[in-house]
Amino acid sequence: MAGRMTGALAGVAARFRLDGEVVRAEPHGRGHINDTYRIVCGRGRKRMRYILQHINRQVFPDPVGQIRNIDKVLAHLRRKQEDPRRLLTLVPTLDGKAYWRDPQGEFWRVYLYIEKARSRDSVRGPRQAYEAAKLFGAFQSSLADLSGALAETIPGFHDTPKRYRDFARAARRDAAGRAREAAREIDFAGRNKEAAGILSRLAERDEVPTRIVHNDTKINNVLFDENTGEGLCVLDLDTVMPGLSLYDFGDMVRAGVNPAAEDEPDVSKVAVRLPVFEGFARGYLEGAAGMLNEVERAHLAASAKVISFELGLRFLTDFLNGDRYFKTSRPGQNLDRCRTQFRLMELLSRSEGELQAIVASAARPPFSSSRRKPGPSSSSRRRPGPRTCR
Repeated sequence: MAGRMTGALAGVAARFRLDGEVVRAEPHGRGHINDTYRIVCGRGRKRMRYILQHINRQVFPDPVGQIRNIDKVLAHLRRKQEDPRRLLTLVPTLDGKAYWRDPQGEFWRVYLYIEKARSRDSVRGPRQAYEAAKLFGAFQSSLADLSGALAETIPGFHDTPKRYRDFARAARRDAAGRAREAAREIDFAGRNKEAAGILSRLAERDEVPTRIVHNDTKINNVLFDENTGEGLCVLDLDTVMPGLSLYDFGDMVRAGVNPAAEDEPDVSKVAVRLPVFEGFARGYLEGAAGMLNEVERAHLAASAKVISFELGLRFLTDFLNGDRYFKTSRPGQNLDRCRTQFRLMELLSRSEGELQAIVASAARPPFSSSRRKPGPSSSSRRRPGPRTCR
């Protein structure tokens, strides 16, 4: 199997300016969308590693626009960051392009592999949350002066009202005959319809600005230094495009405060870890370095429940449509994913007042690197009472 995979991918890799010939290729990461491989090239005893990706055109209908976005963003950031380990590097094709299109019309790209760094699939504690959030906040802040427009790689990606309409249409059609199985989730979505418009209404009233944002701020889209644990580099720039800062913070919290797996069948395991939220809040506000306006800061806590609801709607819609968008490995996985997000939304709504108080506390004295970074012991000493909401 490994030999066949290496042989098949070697032909693709040969289209890029790699150092040596491919000697090994293997799947890399756990992404739901693109097919990603780690490839090893050799020249004598020398070995170089790269990341090869096949772009999913069903999800990204404009792969050329997407890669141009990435190229433009990286060029802008490279003027501010000289350390190659802190920024992705696209490897050009033999004819100097940032991508290769194969005879079947499929798109491929290659990044340099960043050594002595690793990603995480879950947030272990407040310090890790702080490091990731600081990196994402700084990423947004560094792109504030990017000139020229970026393509909208997935139109309406965080348009939560549209996601609700897509869900409602799927529930009415019931194309896969699964509506009865998801009756409780369909009812929950209907009862919480108004929450879908919280962030979009702020944008419509021009109370929050459109910024260049990442749009997929999960912990596994951050590389951490293997030795120090410091946040090094933001990964997966496929959805970098205009949007709201609240999308990024909300998605980061949604993906990180809950210790349960995204597809956990037992929703009693879903929880909101308040010290982890505090790490996110302090890191993000420090990284953003005063970029946010008052309305953005006031809605940081609310953004998490909106994005949890949005993703739950997306999982539910895909389940009702027959699992056509997200990769699944077992029956009912998308419905379990939906249930987890809806339960998380409930808990975030219940604890919203406390979450916003944490944001306000984090915003008052800027969290400088000379102070101790937030950790379980320091957080729990300051605030009595339960530190996890279930």
